[in-house]
Amino acid sequence: MVRRGLFTGLLVVSLWFLSGMGLRAEAITAIELTDLSYQPCPAEYAAGMVTPGSIQEARCYLIVGKAINRSGKPVVNADIFGRIYDANDNPVMQNRGRLGSIDQVPPGESPFELRVSIATNQPEPFKLEQFKASGFSGTVRR
Repeated sequence: MVRRGLFTGLLVVSLWFLSGMGLRAEAITAIELTDLSYQPCPAEYAAGMVTPGSIQEARCYLIVGKAINRSGKPVVNADIFGRIYDANDNPVMQNRGRLGSIDQVPPGESPFELRVSIATNQPEPFKLEQFKASGFSGTVRR
């Protein structure tokens, strides 16, 4: 009976270690994105632009705006999600919600920019909708 209790105790401790002791992850922090607009990329941004999986010509644009981090802590690797529609209300990036990321978002309000490639056959003006970001206030460690 004592052996069985000892075995159960060792099993519980082993599972505790395997389940993530030593791993540290902070909660996901929401980042508000405001004052969104877009503009053609400067020449140095557009140089060497590649459109993955397509031979279709594309133009480079920067989506710019403000990122608002209300958490009081720096946020790293914040994924940007949103929808971009052309002048005819057609989606510019089919089946893509994640558009890119912001490396670091300090507490408070800060500018951000995101480079996107849009097919030349998609007419302007573009509509930027449902933009938001989220990231972590720390890194995941082992």
